[in-house]
Amino acid sequence: MAVKPNIVLVHGAWGDGSHWRQVIPLLHDRGFRVVAVQNPLTSLAEDVDRTSKLAAAQDGPTLLVGHSYGGAVITGAGHAPNVVGLVYIAAFAPDEGDSLGSIFSRREPPPGASSIRPDKQGFLWIAQDMFRESFGQDLDEREALVMAVAQKPIAGRCFEDLSGAPAWKSKPSWYQVSKNDRTIPPETQVWMAERIKSKKTVTLEAGHASLASRPSEVAALIVEAAGGSA
Repeated sequence: MAVKPNIVLVHGAWGDGSHWRQVIPLLHDRGFRVVAVQNPLTSLAEDVDRTSKLAAAQDGPTLLVGHSYGGAVITGAGHAPNVVGLVYIAAFAPDEGDSLGSIFSRREPPPGASSIRPDKQGFLWIAQDMFRESFGQDLDEREALVMAVAQKPIAGRCFEDLSGAPAWKSKPSWYQVSKNDRTIPPETQVWMAERIKSKKTVTLEAGHASLASRPSEVAALIVEAAGGSA
């Protein structure tokens, strides 16, 4: 009987581990051991390091799941020896030498880009009054309000940092595309899913925060990936 892998959930920009709060109980109820990382969002290298250490600390095979910027993080952290697979949720999947900025430059800026505000310390925020329409237009209004108010800013350098050798070249990967995404263009998501040779790609009628608006479908893909990587 295959051993169920541990699941490490990796948040993206403007969020923290609590962005997975709708998905965590669904995975827990299926008998998975789940942990959610709290990354500093200060540089890609520091976030990869934090996630790599958490993954390596798990006892046994481990599946990494990244949302948005968290996809760039698991692309690097996936080299931990006990990581057996990667799941990208409306996420960046860079190749070596890519930056998030270079991936964005392949197309016109997404609508949500106009809501990003830099501060004097070099961190980027989403304007609170534009958060829902930019990050998750299909979220419940109260859910979006909490995310907007509690958002964790990301260092601007994270969009310039270059990705190292990608774990998706040696580890099986899965991808969820958000068809109505206003933060990462859906066409870019499809291109990345094809480039990483996703074992299964699921397309949802969802905004960027699909982990909150469509948790059942997101959890189902994670469970399937866990079975395929076990």
